[in-house]
Amino acid sequence: MPRLKDYYIKEIIPELKKKLGLKNIMQVPCLTKIVLNMGVGESITNKATLDKARDELEQIAGQHPVITYAKKSISNFKLRQGMPIGTMVNLRGNIMYEFADRFFNIVLPRIRDFSGVPYNAFDGRGNYTIGIKEHIVFPEIDRDKIDKIRGLNVTFVTSAKTDEQGYELLKLMGMPFVKE
Repeated sequence: MPRLKDYYIKEIIPELKKKLGLKNIMQVPCLTKIVLNMGVGESITNKATLDKARDELEQIAGQHPVITYAKKSISNFKLRQGMPIGTMVNLRGNIMYEFADRFFNIVLPRIRDFSGVPYNAFDGRGNYTIGIKEHIVFPEIDRDKIDKIRGLNVTFVTSAKTDEQGYELLKLMGMPFVKE
């Protein structure tokens, strides 16, 4: 069992139940999935960049990502409907907890000038999205073998009903929020 999942079951569930005033253990918010998304806009002109980005996202996630396609045509960007423009992966189960543990304790402190993540990135339903400008902060990426520094979005999807519940869940899991 992953370390963070064991900690969630033994420590976080009772703490959240008491802190949020919930009566049933099934009402306690939990982490449902983590979505990693990497947009590769230059894949319109250079198809090899998409394969390289997919390989790098696979190293980060430990799971094979899927290619995402354009839903609409945008003439200013020379983009046609159905063209490949990015790659994404959903993490669930034990892989999700292992990634979250690595993300909170290893990746976020490696970001340059990091002082915590902002509170205002919640979506109103308890889900949290953070953008990473440089994917080289992940220790799985070999800096010598990358061709270009890319950014990616990491979304923590929770079963929380409000942003406050999602905030309490992620804070207890170890997300380093900015001190207010």
